[in-house]
Amino acid sequence: MGFFRKKEKEIKPHKQIDIQREIKKAEKDESLWIKCSSCQELLYRKEVERNLHVCPKCYYHFPVSTETRISLIFEKNSFVELYGKIRPVDFLKFKDTKPYKARLIETQESTKRLDAMVCGKGKIKDIEVYAAIFDFSFMGGSLGSVVGEKVTRILEDGTREKKPVLVFCASGGARMQEGIMSLMQMSKVSGAIYRLKSLGIPYITVLTDPTLGGVTASMGMLGDIIIAEPKAMIGFAGPRVIKDTIKEELPSGFQRAEFLLEHGMIDMILPRKELKQGIYRILSLIL
Repeated sequence: MGFFRKKEKEIKPHKQIDIQREIKKAEKDESLWIKCSSCQELLYRKEVERNLHVCPKCYYHFPVSTETRISLIFEKNSFVELYGKIRPVDFLKFKDTKPYKARLIETQESTKRLDAMVCGKGKIKDIEVYAAIFDFSFMGGSLGSVVGEKVTRILEDGTREKKPVLVFCASGGARMQEGIMSLMQMSKVSGAIYRLKSLGIPYITVLTDPTLGGVTASMGMLGDIIIAEPKAMIGFAGPRVIKDTIKEELPSGFQRAEFLLEHGMIDMILPRKELKQGIYRILSLIL
């Protein structure tokens, strides 16, 4: 009986995979979708953008860039940036996992901005105002010496020119890398607000998600009119810190805009699509 060897199956070489191309493709696909941090729904990014960066499912208002904020509030080409060349200083030579100076350079390169604040003058319809807008993408919109200086200058401009001042808040609080220099900005800004308001000039704040820490405790809650966007988190310490401290469950919706409105801490909640018109109506009544 003869011995017959089975013909071995021809093994084809595996197709070489371009790893970098696959990674880029995955990133591109992922960029088409965004997860709502409130209702956890997976949303089509373009739909969210068309809806002014508002979740169509639960009405949560996503944070927006300063450029988007300016385009939504001010008349086209009317906003002129001021004090854009002020740079932060590493007073303490601070270092955590990396030096503060290195962290600043890294963030400045990624955001194309020198610090977490954009200030300027623009028009809301026919009313000229001064405005300060936090950029949360720059170190969590933290309140450092540059932010405090720029807000103070804008308040002084409003005082001198007798023009209303708006502050759009989005911040995690004081910048720990600047220590006491950061905390001093709270009293510095508060003094400038007092001088503005003592002349009867309107000071309006818009609290967006999130507004926490020293920003809430100073400029955020000192507005003649305090407006919040829907579902914005507003407070001093975060809810997890409070819960761990008092060892109790917090009320439903605690530190959200709706909770603060119910308890008299803010004056109104305005959806993003109504914000420009709402601010204009308020200023029209006051001025």
